[in-house]
Amino acid sequence: MEEYRIGPWDHLEGTVDPGIVLEQYVPPELEAIAWKVAELYEMKVSDMTLVTSKPDKGGAIWKMNTDRGPRSIKVLHREPKRSLFSVGSQEYLVNQGARVPSLIRTKDDRLYVEAGGKLWIVTEWIESLVQASKIDLEGAAQLCTGLGEFHKLSQGYVPPFGAARSTRLPRWPKYYEKIIAKIGWFRDIAQAYPELSASSRLLSIVDDYDRQAREIYEKFKLSSYPRMAAMGDPHWGLAHQDYGWSNGQMGPGGIWIIDLDGVAYDLPIRDLRKLITSTMDDMGVWDLTWIRGMIEAYHQANPIDRETFELLWLDMAFPNEFYKHVKEIVYQPTLFMETELNGILDRVLIAESTKWQALAELEQDKANYVPGHYPEQEAAVLLPVERTERVLEGQELPMPELLPPAAMVEPVTTQPNIIPISPMEPVAVLPLIETGQPARRIAASRPRRTAKDKSQRRNAKALPPQRNTKTRPARQDVKVLPLARDTKAQPAAQDAKALPVAQDAKAQPAAKRRRKPASSQKRSAAKKSVLKKQAAKKRSVQKSASLLKPAVRVTPPKRRTKPDRSKQALKLAPKQKQKTSQTKKPAGVFNPNKNRAGKTTRVRKPAAANNRKAARR
Repeated sequence: MEEYRIGPWDHLEGTVDPGIVLEQYVPPELEAIAWKVAELYEMKVSDMTLVTSKPDKGGAIWKMNTDRGPRSIKVLHREPKRSLFSVGSQEYLVNQGARVPSLIRTKDDRLYVEAGGKLWIVTEWIESLVQASKIDLEGAAQLCTGLGEFHKLSQGYVPPFGAARSTRLPRWPKYYEKIIAKIGWFRDIAQAYPELSASSRLLSIVDDYDRQAREIYEKFKLSSYPRMAAMGDPHWGLAHQDYGWSNGQMGPGGIWIIDLDGVAYDLPIRDLRKLITSTMDDMGVWDLTWIRGMIEAYHQANPIDRETFELLWLDMAFPNEFYKHVKEIVYQPTLFMETELNGILDRVLIAESTKWQALAELEQDKANYVPGHYPEQEAAVLLPVERTERVLEGQELPMPELLPPAAMVEPVTTQPNIIPISPMEPVAVLPLIETGQPARRIAASRPRRTAKDKSQRRNAKALPPQRNTKTRPARQDVKVLPLARDTKAQPAAQDAKALPVAQDAKAQPAAKRRRKPASSQKRSAAKKSVLKKQAAKKRSVQKSASLLKPAVRVTPPKRRTKPDRSKQALKLAPKQKQKTSQTKKPAGVFNPNKNRAGKTTRVRKPAAANNRKAARR
């Protein structure tokens, strides 16, 4: 059986009982997973009650009564890596002393459980939480104070390993551009349904909101936002992104903040702006006293500087509330324009009548805040991109205009001043040492030995090898090269004594005679001993054979006479056919012209004999 994968269940609206509200309903498979997850904790659950659910996203939260007291169990509807970012932030805030529900660890000491493709957490349930008062400024101020404390304690948060980094800090320009583009969509939809009564009314005001959005965006691009965003995510900390009267409630010690699964890095005043503008929208009027009181309460908990106040003012001036209420027109244009649009426009226009007067006075408060320190950063330039007023199928999008090329810097053509260097005294230089292979001696060519020399060498008596009593210097692998040019080459060492030579041996002069090395002498002596043994063995074999066989006269082969090749002899001699076969010799007669197999072989004359013959001719 496949594991149940948690997902949205808003498509079940027509299949459940008519009296069931989807926000108070979860599929049975999801509730079964909740009970299995609860078994992984050190607690005994007596009952479990669904508090609320998000059928369009796939999230839910239950209250459990356990033997350890009331607790909550919640399934986070985002991807596990994104949810891990939120779980890590909640644990970090608890350790920092923030008033957020603490996480309960599992039996194996983990902060969460992954089941059904989502992350599950169990937290303590705070019974005494109540909403702050919405009818007076005191309740709103308490809510802003709790928000400022939350933002200050979240600074420095670093997500755990494996978590997806969630940040909206660099996305402010994209947010404004998206709203400007969708306000143009509102105009296109109203023009596409001219028969509806709300269409003409929307067309009469949409141009004003489009102009407001573009003007505020141009001022935003001139603000200190790029330098502030360059400070980095941990510097600013986390923003709740969904802070309001339901997620910030009064409890022990002050405001407790719940529902942290959507936190992300951001400029903290984005939460404050959402709280102020939503409160003014609920009141139907922009009350400057309330606005100043809420900002001051936040400032006491988390001080803001002049640059932050300027961004807060620009964000409040942007038509956020108009976009938030009218954006549903994109999904069901006809139904929305017939049933809801007229009432929404009445509400928005009433609040708009007091908005700009309050903002004009509030802008004067910027001087009450000290400037912040944000060093200049080499941030990317925000390029102006021309967007189409309406998007139609098959229409080409215009290419954005390119910025003019940067001014070319002319190269420097002047020659730099060269400082002459004064001559210095010669410094003694150490001799250069080569560490390569030792130089090899080239043997001097010796004259070719003649036949007379060879015979004299054979007749000479063998001399016993004698050692050189003078110690020869060790062979060095390092050769020192002298640098001085006038140094004369040292003569070769001449103190080596000539080896004594026997008197009866006709030795060559010492200057021309070259003594064989000891290794060569040893090889020659060994070779001679082997030849002597072979000759003695051969003689013994022949002697034994002669004793066994009768005496046979060995006739040496006839010597070939030199033919007379003169012209006269050739004329007188008759033509005779030469016999190729040789006269057979009796068996047992030694024939040196035959090999062991009995075949006649031709004896080649040495090359020296041929040379002498040619010389005589």
